[in-house]
Amino acid sequence: MRPFAKTIATTLLALLVSSPAWAELIHFTAHLSTAAEVPTKTGPGTGVADATLDTASSMFAYTIRYSGLSGPATAAHFHGPANTMETAGVAIKIEGGLSSPIKGETHLTREQINDLMQGRWYVNVHTASNPSGEIRGQLKR
Repeated sequence: MRPFAKTIATTLLALLVSSPAWAELIHFTAHLSTAAEVPTKTGPGTGVADATLDTASSMFAYTIRYSGLSGPATAAHFHGPANTMETAGVAIKIEGGLSSPIKGETHLTREQINDLMQGRWYVNVHTASNPSGEIRGQLKR
């Protein structure tokens, strides 16, 4: 290989290996409602969860906005793996303040990422009147 061609090849390889272009930000949204709860609840509570997964760092960042609940939120979680008519254990317990909007971020495991990417995670916001969850929504890309 000629010296100039070798320099270009080496530079291109270095750029490809170190480039964040291989990373991807994947966005997810969930529309939360009482009707989506399992079993179904009634009431005016609604919400939206917006989340982003950074595939390079496995960082999962989220914002959950809600209104119309029967009382203050007592807990909020990401659950999985489960489809829309299933329930599952807590995948991520949301710590800290639960007033709307709830914001946070955490690192996900490879298994959690796989379940999330397959649409098998949901968001649940709980109240004292509905300790098993008042509003729920499935995260979708």
